[in-house]
Amino acid sequence: MNTERNPTREVRIGKITIGGGRPIAVQSMTATHTHDIDATVRQINALADAGADVVRIAVDSKREAEALVEIRRQTSANLAVDLQENYRLAEAVAPHVEKIRYNPGHLYHHQPETPWQEKVRFLADVAAANDCAMRVGVNCGSVDPAQREQFAPDDSITPMLQSAWEHCAHLDDLGFTRYCVSLKDSDPAKVIEVNRRFAEKRPDVPLHLGVTEAGLPPDGVIKTRIAFEQLVSRGLGDTIRVSLTVPNDRKHEEIEAGRQILADIAAGRVRSVVDFGRDTLNIISCPSCSRVENTAFIELAQQVKEMTRYAEQYALTIAVMGCRVNGPGETDDADLGLWCGPTHVNLKRGEASLGAYPYDEILPRLKEELDRLIAAR
Repeated sequence: MNTERNPTREVRIGKITIGGGRPIAVQSMTATHTHDIDATVRQINALADAGADVVRIAVDSKREAEALVEIRRQTSANLAVDLQENYRLAEAVAPHVEKIRYNPGHLYHHQPETPWQEKVRFLADVAAANDCAMRVGVNCGSVDPAQREQFAPDDSITPMLQSAWEHCAHLDDLGFTRYCVSLKDSDPAKVIEVNRRFAEKRPDVPLHLGVTEAGLPPDGVIKTRIAFEQLVSRGLGDTIRVSLTVPNDRKHEEIEAGRQILADIAAGRVRSVVDFGRDTLNIISCPSCSRVENTAFIELAQQVKEMTRYAEQYALTIAVMGCRVNGPGETDDADLGLWCGPTHVNLKRGEASLGAYPYDEILPRLKEELDRLIAAR
C-alpha cells in the first residue's frame, strides 16, 4: 500500500529522526522500578534488541534521576524520560536522555502557583541546552483542568485538542519546534477522531500514536490495531507505541505487535469497519511500567478478565490502573474502576470512591458491584 504521509517536520531523537516521511518509529516503556538499575538496564537492552527505536523511562524523584545517570552509562539505546509531577527534574535528567516527555495536565501538581507557561519555558530551555527533543503527551484521563472546565463533561476530545494546540503554539512562540505530540484515549474511536482533528489544524507536527490502557493481549493489540490502521493508512503517525498489560519478561511483545501492525498496513491488510466491543464488556488496563507500585497489578488485571467472563454480554467498562499517577483520574469514566497501590486496591463506581481493599479481597468486592450494575440494567 502506497500511503501519502502527512507533511510533518523532522524531529531528531538521538540516533533516529521522525517526521518528514521517515520510517515510523516504534517505542516502548520500561516496567521496572527506575531505581533498580540492573533490572532497568536489562529491560532497556532487551527492548532495543527487539527493535525499539526509543525506550521511555519514568523519573519521579531525585533517587530515580540519580539512577538514570548510571543507566545511561550502561546502554546506548535512545532514551526518553517520562516526567511525572516534578517538571524541574528535567534539569537533572536531560543530559542523559534523547527526549523529554511531559503531560500538560501534570504541570499543575508541582508548584501550582507557577504558571504553566513558565514551566514549559523551563522545559524547552533545558531540552535545547541538552540536545533533547520533546513530546507533549496529552492523555484523556489527565487533561489540563483549565481546559476541561470550559467544555461539557461528556466532551473529552475538545479539551485534549485545545490543550495540545495551546502547548504547540507556546512552544512555537518560544522558538522550540523540536517536538512531537501524542493524544491518547482508551477508546480507539476517540484516538482516531482526536488525532485526525489535531492534524487538520497542525499538519506540521509529528504525531506519536497510541491507545492508552489498551489492556491485556490479544484485546489490547486489537484495540490498538483498529486505531493505527485508520490513522496510519491515511498518512497520520510518525512514531507509535502498543501499550500492553504484560509481565516484565514479555515487554518485547509491544515492539513485535507494533512492527506487525505496521507491516500489515503497508501490505494493505486493514479493516474496513472500526468497532470494538461497543455492546459487550470492555476491560481497559494500563501498560505495565515503572510507576506500578505492586507488580500484583498485572496478575490482578488477568484475574479481572477471567472473573468477569460471565458478564461479557453487558456493555459495561471496567478499568484496572496500576498506579496513583494515572489511576484516580483515568478510572472516572469507567463503570467500575480499580487503581492499585502498594498494599491495597482502590475501588470506584464512576467518580465515586467505594473504599480500598487488600489485593486478596478485591475480586469478590468487584463482583458485588458488577452484579449490582447488571441487576440495574
